[in-house]
Amino acid sequence: MSKVPVKNIKGDSVGDFDVADNLLVLDRGDHAVHEAVVAYNAHQRAGTASTLSKAEVNGSGKKPWKQKGLGRARAGYKQSNVWRGGYVAHGPKPRNYKKKVSKKVAKLAFARAFSAKISQGDVTVIDDLALATPKTKEFSAVLKNLGLDRGALFIVAETNENLLLATRNIQCVELVAAKLVNTYQILRHKNVIITKAGMEALLERLG
Repeated sequence: MSKVPVKNIKGDSVGDFDVADNLLVLDRGDHAVHEAVVAYNAHQRAGTASTLSKAEVNGSGKKPWKQKGLGRARAGYKQSNVWRGGYVAHGPKPRNYKKKVSKKVAKLAFARAFSAKISQGDVTVIDDLALATPKTKEFSAVLKNLGLDRGALFIVAETNENLLLATRNIQCVELVAAKLVNTYQILRHKNVIITKAGMEALLERLG
């Protein structure tokens, strides 16, 4: 059993949360993590960059000046890529950057990243995370109590409006539901704070 410290929102220790060792993956999956992160970043790319090709630039096929006798370099058309206003040689066109990752690899990557966080002692469980009002000041007090001056990833069983509104303006703080959290988010933040209900949902995912 691996033990994860449990605290309340006031920062007081209230026990430990036991995680079965058979759910943790520490001896494999590094390449799966790499593939998952590369795929996630690729999916964030819009792929909308576009430049005009030779056929798309406005202009006639008339030769700008005669071939010989003027002492100038030869020029065949005004849309040349070496001229201002001409086409772009080998320029980007809209494309899809998405990469496929199998469900098996994605699951292994998530288990490996989450297991590493637990083994490094970067995961803390809190008994509950409920705010009476959607105030940033109220959530900032929770961060201060937990000693999180550099932010953290907060994982809950289900998000609610109060939490979403209270966390959205705090730098380096991210709130996500346990069923939606991904490998990139786990690795992006140094500290991971999980509610008890959220932890049970994550362990169910791993199981």
